Amino acid sequence: MKRIVIRAGLVQVAAELNNSPTAEAIWRELPITGSASTWGEEIYFRIPVSCDLESSARDVLELGELGYWPPGRAFCIFFGKTPISAPGEIRAASAVTVVGRVLGDPKGLLQVRDGDAVRLEGVPG
Repeated sequence: MKRIVIRAGLVQVAAELNNSPTAEAIWRELPITGSASTWGEEIYFRIPVSCDLESSARDVLELGELGYWPPGRAFCIFFGKTPISAPGEIRAASAVTVVGRVLGDPKGLLQVRDGDAVRLEGVPG
């Protein structure tokens, strides 16, 4: 697993990318900067990566999972319910390829607002 730092607005969280082909494509493009969009308790933003959904893609996520959403070429951070979540679930707008997870509690991301700067950086090592 490759470690990354996600900076969004005034919040910084550590995360790791898994070994999927999509995560590898994201890693090769780091650092990546963007502008946050929020949808419930999800942050997403366009990145310079174009990948198809992988066979493991799904639309129900776990707290803190990171995803790639091909229709928007977007990196997504899931830290709570979205407008279409059923009780007790975290649901994406449609299937995403899971590319990693936040290490620790992702709830600090609740402070991030639409338009805040977002930056993904690789951690050497």
